[in-house]
Amino acid sequence: MSKIYVLHENQEWTDYLFNRLEELGLPYEGWLLTEGTVDLTEEPPEGVFYSRMSASSHTRGNRYAAELTSAVLGWLEHHGRTVINGSRALELELSKVLQDLELKKYGVNTPKTVAAVGTDQILKAAEAFEGQPFITKHNRAGKGLGVQLFYTLDELEAYVESDAFEEPIDGVTLIQQYIESPESFITRCEFVGGKFLYAVRVDTSEGFELCPADGCSIEDVTNPSNVTEEEAEDAKFRIIKDFEHPILEKFEQVLAANDIKVAGIEFIQDKDGNLYAYDINTNTNYNTDAEAKVGVYGMVKVAEFLGEELKKQEEKVLV
Repeated sequence: MSKIYVLHENQEWTDYLFNRLEELGLPYEGWLLTEGTVDLTEEPPEGVFYSRMSASSHTRGNRYAAELTSAVLGWLEHHGRTVINGSRALELELSKVLQDLELKKYGVNTPKTVAAVGTDQILKAAEAFEGQPFITKHNRAGKGLGVQLFYTLDELEAYVESDAFEEPIDGVTLIQQYIESPESFITRCEFVGGKFLYAVRVDTSEGFELCPADGCSIEDVTNPSNVTEEEAEDAKFRIIKDFEHPILEKFEQVLAANDIKVAGIEFIQDKDGNLYAYDINTNTNYNTDAEAKVGVYGMVKVAEFLGEELKKQEEKVLV
């Protein structure tokens, strides 16, 4: 019997999906890819394979989980299995450079970004941003880890020459134009089945670690100077009801072109209303407290989508 296989490296994040699959009575199996083997002489089982490999897996001690997942996905795709968020999705998950280029390809504005390897090259690249604030971030990262804000080149030099400097896991540091939102928030658009599900407003007044997963254990924060009394009662993650924007069509085009079915895309707007997208997260998580307020649950939609894909596959077998 075919089933849904979930490829992952973080049990805590994946349990939310497993619970939803069980509620729907869907057969599933988790493949924990923190270590393992891939026997290329054998064929994989029949089923629907959904990859939830994260760019931040190395921060949880799973240094080679992404590389193992890449091998597994290649094996599955070689044998024609149904793969949700396959090899191309993983490529983008592990490279903000590729994300930027794909967004640009479909007419999405992105912040000015330069990729650099080596501390000397980081400092040299930052000269292009002199006179304006800029941030550094890792090309392969997650949860906003490693993001630093600088106002001068001297600040950057002091950082990269100190013990506080974080070497990216792939060696590539991005120097990026800092886009300041007048209300200190970013917007994250969630997609399931390649289609827009909902948008969530994320408060950034306390920093750049913006993981929405309940397991990230980020306390709710608000900034009274920037929000109304009603908004101050909301959590750090607040779903925007009936969100509409022309950018959604372009986001869906980006996902379709890269065969990405489940993702979250983040953007920010400056004081003049200009929109800049800067992150495609193909291992998207959801904040259940925010979802409960509007009655829409991302993991339920993902589970339903996987169930539909499994049904399609079983129908093909019968034909």
